[in-house]
Amino acid sequence: MSKVLAINGSPRLEKGTTYLVLTPFLEGMKEAGAEVELFYASRLDVEPCTGEFHCWYEEPGECYIQDEMQDLYPKLRAAETLVLATPVYVPLPGEMQNVINRLVALAQPLLETREGRTRARFHKGVNIQRILLVCTSGWWEKENCDTVVRIAEELAEDLSVEFAGALLRPHAFLMKEDGELTADGQAVLEAARRAGYELVKEGAMKRETLERVSRPLMLQEELRQWYNLALE
Repeated sequence: MSKVLAINGSPRLEKGTTYLVLTPFLEGMKEAGAEVELFYASRLDVEPCTGEFHCWYEEPGECYIQDEMQDLYPKLRAAETLVLATPVYVPLPGEMQNVINRLVALAQPLLETREGRTRARFHKGVNIQRILLVCTSGWWEKENCDTVVRIAEELAEDLSVEFAGALLRPHAFLMKEDGELTADGQAVLEAARRAGYELVKEGAMKRETLERVSRPLMLQEELRQWYNLALE
């Protein structure tokens, strides 16, 4: 059975739109036969990386900081798929950045050059084979997620694993109206569930499924006017 570890970086936890989109996505993975475990970055006591590379040069693979990341490391090593889920916070919420930075302890202290770039690899005891992103944002265009997508993509490339793609939901708050899920919002969540199922069952998320997740729910000009009126 495929093991999936997901980290939700939204400080809003179960109240956020990241949770709203991530939940059916993970359910779809479970329906396809994956074993899924979810963690919230803001519920973990994770200190910032100090950048001393103790985990590379003193005790390879071992971070000297004793916090809840020590409980997460064994689960990360056992997982085959790492799901990073986050809203756009120019670019990431602080707690999510701490978790990502602390992944350096899982990388071998042995660098190589590929296509002109310095890269590393996970330690042999780390089973992660692919990293993917679930990202939500408040602005109209899905390109608002581009910086976060690049962070996830670069992380996968740096660690020599597959970047399995990005599930993007712009202007995510429009999936609800007066606290209730709209018909459009329900359609988005159904597509998110399908994407999770496809990833596990077929090895990849279909382009048309991803497009259904990120499709516009309002005209760009209308949303801009809504934002501007709200600030008056």
